[in-house]
Amino acid sequence: PVTVFPGGTILYRASTESRRIMRPGGCFCNNPAMIELILGGARSGKSALAEQRAAESGLGVSYIATAQAGDAEMARRIAHHQARRAQHWVLVEEPLHLAAALNDHAAADRCLLVDCLTLWLTNLLYAGSAAQQAEAGEAVNCPLLAFETAALLDCLPNLPGRVILVSNEVGLGIVPLGAVTRLYVDDAGRMNQSIARIAQRVTFVAAGLPLELKGG
Repeated sequence: PVTVFPGGTILYRASTESRRIMRPGGCFCNNPAMIELILGGARSGKSALAEQRAAESGLGVSYIATAQAGDAEMARRIAHHQARRAQHWVLVEEPLHLAAALNDHAAADRCLLVDCLTLWLTNLLYAGSAAQQAEAGEAVNCPLLAFETAALLDCLPNLPGRVILVSNEVGLGIVPLGAVTRLYVDDAGRMNQSIARIAQRVTFVAAGLPLELKGG
C-alpha cells in the first residue's frame, strides 16, 4: 500500500520490516542536509547548546517549536525559551506534522532547529489513539503515530541545508509503572536510535557539558 504525504509531493510505501516503519518512494535531494542530534536530560543544557550551534552556523535559522502551552507551567517554559533565542530567527510552531514543516522550510542556506522531538512524540501519542490503546492494555496501532514518525525518518536524509534536532534521553532511569509512560520511553528510545543512525553528528549533554558520541 502507498500513502500520500500531506501536500501530495512525496510517497511513502509500507515496509515489510515493521508496521510502524515506512520508506520513501522518491524525492531525493542532491545536496542532503547536515543532520545533528543533541540529546540530554531535563535541564541538561541541550537546548542552549543547540541554539549556540545554530547561531554559529552562519545560516539563516528557522526555529521549529513542537511545544503546546497546555497549562501555565508549560507557558512559562515556552516563554523562557523565547526570551533566550535570537529575535530575528523565523519561528515555526508545529506540534504534530514535523516532516511537513521540515520539507516546507528546509533550504541550502538555512539551519532548521527542532526543539524538541520528545514533546512532539508526546503530542502524537495523545492526538491519535496510541495513549488510549496503551492505557487499555491493547497493542498500539496508531496510524497518526506510525505515519508521522516514519515520515520524519524518511525526509531527514533528503533535506537541504542543516538540521539540528533536540531530544530528551529518558531511558536512563527505572522502568515506569504507567503503560503510557512506558510506551513513551520505549518509542523515544527507538526514535533517538533511528535518528542517530541518520545523523552525521550526535552529542549527549549532561550538566551543560557536551559529550560527542558521533562525528563532531
